[in-house]
Amino acid sequence: MTELLLNHLAGRWQAGHGEGTPLFDPVLGDELVRVSAEGLDLAEGFAFARHTGGAALRALTYGQRAALLQQVVQVLQAHRAEYEAISIANSGTVKADTAVDVDGALFTLGQYARWGAALSDANHLRDGEAVKLGKEPLFQSQHVQVPTPGVALFINAFNFPAWGLWEKAAPALLSGVPVIVKPATATAWLTQRMVHDVIEAGVLPPGALNIVCGSSAGLLDALQPFDVLSFTGSADTAALIRGHAAVARHSVRVNIEADSLNSALLLPEATPGSPAFDLLVREVVREMTVKAGQKCTAIRRIFVPQAVWGAAAEAIGAKLAKVSVGNPRNEAVRMGALVSRAQHASVLQGMDHLSSQARVLHDGRRTALVDADPAVAACVSPVLLGVDSPEAAEAADRVHDTEVFGPVATLLPYRDLAQAQALVQRGQGSLVASVYGEDAAALAGTALALAASHGRVHVVSPDVATAHSGHGNVMPQSLHGGPGRAGGGQELGGLRALDFYHRRAAIQAAGPVLAALQPQG
Repeated sequence: MTELLLNHLAGRWQAGHGEGTPLFDPVLGDELVRVSAEGLDLAEGFAFARHTGGAALRALTYGQRAALLQQVVQVLQAHRAEYEAISIANSGTVKADTAVDVDGALFTLGQYARWGAALSDANHLRDGEAVKLGKEPLFQSQHVQVPTPGVALFINAFNFPAWGLWEKAAPALLSGVPVIVKPATATAWLTQRMVHDVIEAGVLPPGALNIVCGSSAGLLDALQPFDVLSFTGSADTAALIRGHAAVARHSVRVNIEADSLNSALLLPEATPGSPAFDLLVREVVREMTVKAGQKCTAIRRIFVPQAVWGAAAEAIGAKLAKVSVGNPRNEAVRMGALVSRAQHASVLQGMDHLSSQARVLHDGRRTALVDADPAVAACVSPVLLGVDSPEAAEAADRVHDTEVFGPVATLLPYRDLAQAQALVQRGQGSLVASVYGEDAAALAGTALALAASHGRVHVVSPDVATAHSGHGNVMPQSLHGGPGRAGGGQELGGLRALDFYHRRAAIQAAGPVLAALQPQG
């Protein structure tokens, strides 16, 4: 039997009972490792994290915790080659896509280390200035934020086993809150290896970083008041989490990132061959193919003026036709596999569902895979669907309601900008929309019109053609999350991310007492 990955709880490595669940190479079909959380004493593990790990972290200042994050970066950088090999084997990603995950994690950790260092020797965050509570400034109120004395439980998705951990853990650890991560089973190997390397390096205090691989059964039952829960996954699972008895009974603070039908919108003045038109085509193709379209932020719907719909379909299809798909170990391959055969079946089913209201404009599945057996490999080549009239775009409810988590997008025309904005908002709340054009006033107006229904609006004009960070790239400086069906959550956004791991309180006292509070660095 293959290796059974160990869990880490209560300050020690622990094997789950039973044979465990196997993880597979999604291209070759080989079994890689197994995971099991069966029989773990979760109550003991959570208590150790809260009381031992939490106390040790809170005894440090923000500056000291930032220094720990920088040490974590150094540990992970030393093992990067191993992480790349695991990612290729377990996630089926080409090297460039592995970099999005692994290097994105390192970059985010490094950013929070730098931001935390600027907080220096503070042990709380001052929220605004003191205000008087009467006519005289004798008695005042000062709002502060202090680390929550609980644990941060992360239940993560399969698509970013590296970044998905560290984009959450960086602000949590900087805040002084211990972490328990439950990675998605299909790609848990990379998360487990990273946690293993950091723990074995002795960088963090015992109990500060913990991992449970396998079933999530019992994890929510172990939550207590002051704990926080961050979940990335489907809207259906998110609804179950919000209604869980322990979450409701203890008023556990929850952050959700769920389904998202992200959009790309080309403004009316753009014409075929214009810089804005070409930028949209380039970004759509990139978003459809990076990580085989398995990104929560990937473009799913593309809105263009009716007059350029045909030209856009032709231009996007021509670029997609050049994308080679197959075994990521082959240097000729540009796009690797989905993470599993189950995900492969889900994507094909989703495409069939959308095809009842949209026709296929480009079908990459007609091209043979490179160095991969289609009967074994979880590879799906890019497919561009299309709806060819504004009236049909309004009627295509499946296109606006179904997220296919793979290399699939739908091209839709619009009559005017008002209709385009209304169609974008049919997504019921998304993580990101990108807007392409050249008129600054029109771009700004559209960005504001879409802001209420999106966590991020990415505006691309010719002057930032080579400088913008990309529609789907989540940068730690900007907010990540979205309203409505996207989950209503908020992550990152610089030091705003620390809000989730802190409790705000108003300290009402005489001026000298407030002055004696340890200053923010």
